Amino acid sequence: MKIVLAPDSFKESMTASQAVAAMRAGVLAVLPDAECVGVPMADGGEGTVDAVVDALDGTHVTVDVADPLDRPIRANYGYVAERGLAVVEMATASGLELVAPEDRDVLRASTFGVGQLIASALDHGATELLIGLGGSATNDAGAGMLAALGAKLTDSEGAALPPGGAALARLERIDLSGLDPRLADVRIRIASDVTAPLLGKGGASAVFGPQKGATPADVQTLETALTRFVAVTEATLGRARPELPGAGAAGGLGFALLDFLGAECHPGVEVIAETVGLDQAVAGADWVFTGEGSVDAQTMLGKTPFGVTQAARRAGARVVIFAGRVAPDADVLLANGVDRLVAITQPGTPIAQALRDGAVSLERAAADVCRTFAPRADT
Repeated sequence: MKIVLAPDSFKESMTASQAVAAMRAGVLAVLPDAECVGVPMADGGEGTVDAVVDALDGTHVTVDVADPLDRPIRANYGYVAERGLAVVEMATASGLELVAPEDRDVLRASTFGVGQLIASALDHGATELLIGLGGSATNDAGAGMLAALGAKLTDSEGAALPPGGAALARLERIDLSGLDPRLADVRIRIASDVTAPLLGKGGASAVFGPQKGATPADVQTLETALTRFVAVTEATLGRARPELPGAGAAGGLGFALLDFLGAECHPGVEVIAETVGLDQAVAGADWVFTGEGSVDAQTMLGKTPFGVTQAARRAGARVVIFAGRVAPDADVLLANGVDRLVAITQPGTPIAQALRDGAVSLERAAADVCRTFAPRADT
């Protein structure tokens, strides 16, 4: 019997690799002859670097960068040398969690640190970049990233603009002559489930700005500034595509990646699945075990367990989703390719205990599931 273990991380309890190990221990306790194939997964958000590094035997690279407010921090990205693949989570350099609530300033927060991570990856020889968007503190449409990579954004007097989205209202010229030439030979893939455009009522400033502390007045300031950025982009490149799905992701970082760096944007779990070879792993599998901390009806909207389910069903494998919490509305998954939903934590368990005992609980739950089909192991 072949069982593929392809969970996401269980937030605050287990990384995806730790979840794989727990599942494997549970399976082999009941089915010692089973073929267990571990494929740590993610959906482009937190845990993406760890999942890809673990799945492809890569390494972590630590870099000194600027945080969203230009304070020095250390951030890391993943690198798989044999593929020339660098994996970047933008939130490690420009994430909202890096800034205390009382210090957040969406008007001047910058993606400069993301550009520093990309530059380091190029120094390591990267020919492919996978960039996870999400959790940003920024709304500068990627202007900071471009500046870190050598672009010059100046006002009408030729002075460099200060960091942040609000300053883009004064943008007069974008000089790309100093942009790192190595970028021309790099494939860039964006992993993001945000399909918002850059501008408008459904755009980066209006939808996500308030989540980062923007007042209604701030939203208007940022919308005006990003509109100016689009106009100067069109004058610089001969076209601008703020309407593209994903252009508004990560405070508009998607826009700069798409229009200036030629990136491709795809649903996060699909990009990660392709990168780690999920389709190849599930070929010939009898069962696929996946999961994450919590599952509900929203899991169908681009979350890892449902993406894994789709790959498993294409291969003719049956699927079990494990979770610390299974919401009542998660039953919709049972009508969409999932065979079983398994809560690994007993109702009423204190959250601190559930998080602490996550690996043990997942191992036990995997073993319990395997006992239900153990007699079929040789069929």
